[in-house]
Amino acid sequence: MRKKIILSLIALGVLVACSSPQDKTAKKAEDDVSKTETQDPLPSWNDGATKQAILDFVKKTTTEGSADFVSVKNRIATFDNDGNLWSEQPLYFQLIFAMDRIKAMAKDHPEWENEEPYKSILEGNVEKALSGGTKSILTLVMTSHAGMTTNEFNAEVSDWLETAKHPKTGKPYNEMIYQPMVELLEYLRANEYKTFIVSGGGVDFMRVWVEEAYGIPPHQVIGSSNKVKYEINEAGTPALIKQGELNFIDDKEGKPVGIHQYIGMRPVFASGNSDGDYQMLEYTMAGEGPRFGLLLHHTDSVREYAYDRDSHIGQLNKGLDDAEQMGWTVIDMKNDWKRVYPFEK
Repeated sequence: MRKKIILSLIALGVLVACSSPQDKTAKKAEDDVSKTETQDPLPSWNDGATKQAILDFVKKTTTEGSADFVSVKNRIATFDNDGNLWSEQPLYFQLIFAMDRIKAMAKDHPEWENEEPYKSILEGNVEKALSGGTKSILTLVMTSHAGMTTNEFNAEVSDWLETAKHPKTGKPYNEMIYQPMVELLEYLRANEYKTFIVSGGGVDFMRVWVEEAYGIPPHQVIGSSNKVKYEINEAGTPALIKQGELNFIDDKEGKPVGIHQYIGMRPVFASGNSDGDYQMLEYTMAGEGPRFGLLLHHTDSVREYAYDRDSHIGQLNKGLDDAEQMGWTVIDMKNDWKRVYPFEK
């Protein structure tokens, strides 16, 4: 009898030993699933209609069997950059970079002392320098970006980002990114959406730093561009030289064109903050099946800036008027975001 009991205990011990790893693995998997289900993917967003609309859309488009399921190959999401993924006040950051470059280049261009808009930039009168509107801005950008190789330009942007500071926060410009939008990008990618930047900003300027900031690789960035020329230098090395001539403006009607030419697929999800993004959202929503248009409304004058219809940049007028009838979701920065920047506690 005693022998049978011992044998039974041994058998039980072997059974437990053999099954425990599997049981533990299964238990861990259950815990991981439970944790994933309860963990908030958008912790910097306040609970409310805007956040819930995003969560509901992603869930229904990624759940197999759902009437609104979107196949992985079609999960394309496009985001404007200036004013949508990072701040754009008091001036577009790339324009500030261009003006800093003009000041650095001035020693080799004495004629600029009497030539606008360079004269006003050198005198510190930014308002006068930009009074010529788009023409003045393009002049400054084209001049400051041209005449160097693409590698030299990349180095100039990197050096500038290490030293230049935002006038309001004192932070480097590439830290002026929106933490809630970074979380949204990560959430979409976790659900097998491919995220693209489609911005009026310079494509070469953005490609230097956006992967580290947003997790978006350079080949998924669409933007405005100068023409570039291929040359063989004196050492016999191939190089790409940036020219002082406009190649493509990726703004307004140009955004759907850029999406078509460089992505080749209509987005399912599009996000912007100004009337310059209107056509991108309009184009996205015109496709078949589930679609999501997202507009960021700058309503927080304390943590960031409050502006819309009358702003000198990032103007949001028609978009605000038409958002409801177009079916777009509007982010109220002040009320929908717990924090704005990653460096906020």
